[in-house]
Amino acid sequence: MKIIESGSPSGPILKWWYRLAGLPGGSRLFSFLLGRIAPYSGSIHSHVEEIRPGYARVSFRDRRAVRNHLNSIHAIALINLGEVATGLAVLSTLSSNMRGIVLAIRADYLKKARGKLSASAEFHLPPDFADNTPFEVEALLRDQSGDIVTRVTATWLIGYKILKEQQ
Repeated sequence: MKIIESGSPSGPILKWWYRLAGLPGGSRLFSFLLGRIAPYSGSIHSHVEEIRPGYARVSFRDRRAVRNHLNSIHAIALINLGEVATGLAVLSTLSSNMRGIVLAIRADYLKKARGKLSASAEFHLPPDFADNTPFEVEALLRDQSGDIVTRVTATWLIGYKILKEQQ
């Protein structure tokens, strides 16, 4: 687990990560809480290993619950891991008055996935972006030997939250 703080976190993801990750078992607690907030994403029991502005690395271990009939990790579990990584990378760059919504997701399966996997994603929000702009964010899923097994590309719509007074 690596904790890198650059500047002051403005959104809730980084605030909670910085608050918990340095504590004994803190990254596990963060991962558990993330799974409670997003129950479907929590179904793969991923472990958040690192978050910094614009970057996330998440892993999960191979177990029967995520396997398919071919004795490898199921395609949808791989997409789920990729979505978690892209989502944390995106959300780590957003201020609390912004939101990100997945519009589309695609996966390229390059090799049978077995064993512990890690997914990493990077995203950098341009300072002059327009409200409600879609951005493609890629997560690379690697096996223990470092081979890329899956490439997940998620399209995130980034914009500002509508305040209740503005409705």
